[in-house]
Amino acid sequence: MTETAKLARDIMTKNVITVSPETSVEDLGRLFIEKNISGVPVVQGDGSLYGIVTENDLISRERPFHIPTIVRIFDAFISIDGDEKVEREILKMTSTIVDHICTRKVVTVEEGATIQDIAGIMADKKAHVLPVLRDGRLVGIIGKKRRDTGHCRTVNRSCRT
Repeated sequence: MTETAKLARDIMTKNVITVSPETSVEDLGRLFIEKNISGVPVVQGDGSLYGIVTENDLISRERPFHIPTIVRIFDAFISIDGDEKVEREILKMTSTIVDHICTRKVVTVEEGATIQDIAGIMADKKAHVLPVLRDGRLVGIIGKKRRDTGHCRTVNRSCRT
């Protein structure tokens, strides 16, 4: 008799703590502390996944501003880093809402993904938290760590089924 492989739906936490893009950065920090979590999906009013925000996003707000390298060509000054990158960095440092600090390109899995696939994605993409989707909608979350009061489940790469 063979054991079936565990899927995302078997290990995900279904009661997902989420925030909206309009959530204040202050409220987000308070939520992380109160719930002992390190990241949450950002969900729009219609329930669709908008992004993900982690402690790293909060920490990066506090780092020193990197003054861009500028090259002068004739009478023009050109930023080597690109104006968009500089503008994004300034916005992130001065932001007051989650929308400005969250990551929009979210690594996700479908609820039918195997635990081996999930472990590989987490390792390859360096993702600590993976939202689980069904038909494009958030239905759960999987994390590398289980926290007693949080919402993450353990994924062990050496797990064999």
